Amino acid sequence: MSAARRNPSTRPKAHTLVRRAPLFAALGDQTRLVIVTRLCDGSTLSITRLSEGAAITRQAVTKHLRVLQDAGLVRSVRRGRENLFELEPKSLDEARRALDAISRQWDEALARLKSFVESD
Repeated sequence: MSAARRNPSTRPKAHTLVRRAPLFAALGDQTRLVIVTRLCDGSTLSITRLSEGAAITRQAVTKHLRVLQDAGLVRSVRRGRENLFELEPKSLDEARRALDAISRQWDEALARLKSFVESD
Protein backbone atom coordinates (compact mmCIF):
# COMPACT_ATOMS: atom_id res chain seq x y z
CA MET A 1 0.00 0.00 0.00
CA SER A 2 1.36 3.45 -0.91
CA ALA A 3 2.40 6.03 1.63
CA ALA A 4 -0.46 8.28 0.50
CA ARG A 5 -2.98 5.52 1.13
CA ARG A 6 -1.45 4.65 4.49
CA ASN A 7 -1.07 8.28 5.50
CA PRO A 8 -3.96 10.41 4.25
CA SER A 9 -2.23 13.56 5.52
CA THR A 10 0.07 13.42 2.44
CA ARG A 11 -2.94 13.81 0.14
CA PRO A 12 -4.47 17.21 -0.55
CA LYS A 13 -7.79 17.64 1.18
CA ALA A 14 -10.69 17.92 -1.26
CA HIS A 15 -12.09 20.97 0.51
CA THR A 16 -8.70 22.69 0.20
CA LEU A 17 -8.66 22.11 -3.55
CA VAL A 18 -12.27 23.25 -3.92
CA ARG A 19 -11.48 26.38 -1.94
CA ARG A 20 -8.56 27.11 -4.31
CA ALA A 21 -10.67 26.56 -7.47
CA PRO A 22 -11.29 30.31 -8.02
CA LEU A 23 -7.54 30.89 -7.85
CA PHE A 24 -6.84 28.29 -10.53
CA ALA A 25 -9.75 29.59 -12.63
CA ALA A 26 -8.37 33.13 -12.37
CA LEU A 27 -4.92 31.96 -13.47
CA GLY A 28 -6.46 30.06 -16.37
CA ASP A 29 -7.12 33.26 -18.31
CA GLN A 30 -4.25 34.55 -20.45
CA THR A 31 -4.89 38.23 -19.71
CA ARG A 32 -5.02 37.66 -15.95
CA LEU A 33 -1.89 35.53 -16.12
CA VAL A 34 -0.09 38.40 -17.85
CA ILE A 35 -1.25 40.80 -15.12
CA VAL A 36 -0.01 38.46 -12.39
CA THR A 37 3.29 38.05 -14.20
CA ARG A 38 3.71 41.83 -14.37
CA LEU A 39 3.14 42.06 -10.61
CA CYS A 40 5.50 39.19 -9.74
CA ASP A 41 8.49 41.49 -9.38
CA GLY A 42 6.97 42.98 -6.23
CA SER A 43 5.89 46.24 -7.81
CA THR A 44 2.60 48.00 -7.22
CA LEU A 45 1.01 49.19 -10.44
CA SER A 46 -1.99 51.31 -11.30
CA ILE A 47 -4.66 50.25 -13.77
CA THR A 48 -3.16 52.74 -16.22
CA ARG A 49 0.27 51.10 -15.97
CA LEU A 50 -1.21 47.61 -16.16
CA SER A 51 -3.12 48.64 -19.31
CA GLU A 52 -0.05 49.96 -21.11
CA GLY A 53 0.76 47.84 -24.14
CA ALA A 54 -2.34 45.69 -23.64
CA ALA A 55 -4.76 45.04 -26.44
CA ILE A 56 -7.68 45.61 -24.05
CA THR A 57 -9.21 48.68 -22.44
CA ARG A 58 -8.58 49.92 -18.93
CA GLN A 59 -12.15 48.94 -18.10
CA ALA A 60 -11.39 45.35 -19.16
CA VAL A 61 -8.20 45.35 -17.06
CA THR A 62 -10.29 46.56 -14.12
CA LYS A 63 -12.67 43.61 -14.55
CA HIS A 64 -9.74 41.18 -14.69
CA LEU A 65 -8.23 42.77 -11.57
CA ARG A 66 -11.54 42.28 -9.77
CA VAL A 67 -11.47 38.55 -10.59
CA LEU A 68 -7.85 38.32 -9.38
CA GLN A 69 -8.74 40.21 -6.22
CA ASP A 70 -11.75 37.95 -5.53
CA ALA A 71 -9.45 34.93 -5.95
CA GLY A 72 -7.02 36.41 -3.43
CA LEU A 73 -4.21 36.83 -5.96
CA VAL A 74 -3.90 40.61 -5.84
CA ARG A 75 -4.79 43.32 -3.40
CA SER A 76 -5.56 46.96 -3.91
CA VAL A 77 -3.56 49.63 -2.09
CA ARG A 78 -4.86 53.19 -2.03
CA ARG A 79 -2.19 55.89 -2.48
CA GLY A 80 -3.64 59.36 -2.72
CA ARG A 81 -6.28 59.33 -5.41
CA GLU A 82 -4.86 56.24 -7.09
CA ASN A 83 -5.53 52.55 -6.56
CA LEU A 84 -2.41 50.47 -6.97
CA PHE A 85 -2.42 46.71 -7.26
CA GLU A 86 0.11 44.28 -5.87
CA LEU A 87 0.51 40.54 -5.85
CA GLU A 88 -0.65 38.53 -2.84
CA PRO A 89 2.12 35.89 -2.68
CA LYS A 90 0.42 33.77 0.01
CA SER A 91 -2.24 32.69 -2.47
CA LEU A 92 0.35 31.60 -5.01
CA ASP A 93 2.18 29.68 -2.27
CA GLU A 94 -1.05 27.86 -1.37
CA ALA A 95 -1.63 26.99 -5.03
CA ARG A 96 1.93 25.71 -5.36
CA ARG A 97 1.50 23.51 -2.29
CA ALA A 98 -1.75 22.09 -3.67
CA LEU A 99 -0.11 21.35 -7.03
CA ASP A 100 2.89 19.79 -5.28
CA ALA A 101 0.57 17.47 -3.35
CA ILE A 102 -1.25 16.47 -6.53
CA SER A 103 2.10 15.89 -8.23
CA ARG A 104 3.18 13.59 -5.39
CA GLN A 105 -0.05 11.62 -5.78
CA TRP A 106 0.61 11.14 -9.50
CA ASP A 107 4.22 10.12 -8.84
CA GLU A 108 3.03 7.53 -6.31
CA ALA A 109 0.36 6.22 -8.68
CA LEU A 110 2.87 5.91 -11.52
CA ALA A 111 5.35 4.15 -9.22
CA ARG A 112 2.63 1.64 -8.24
CA LEU A 113 1.77 1.09 -11.91
CA LYS A 114 5.44 0.61 -12.82
CA SER A 115 5.87 -1.86 -9.96
CA PHE A 116 2.77 -3.78 -11.04
CA VAL A 117 3.82 -3.93 -14.71
CA GLU A 118 7.39 -4.96 -13.92
CA SER A 119 6.35 -7.63 -11.41
CA ASP A 120 5.26 -10.02 -14.17
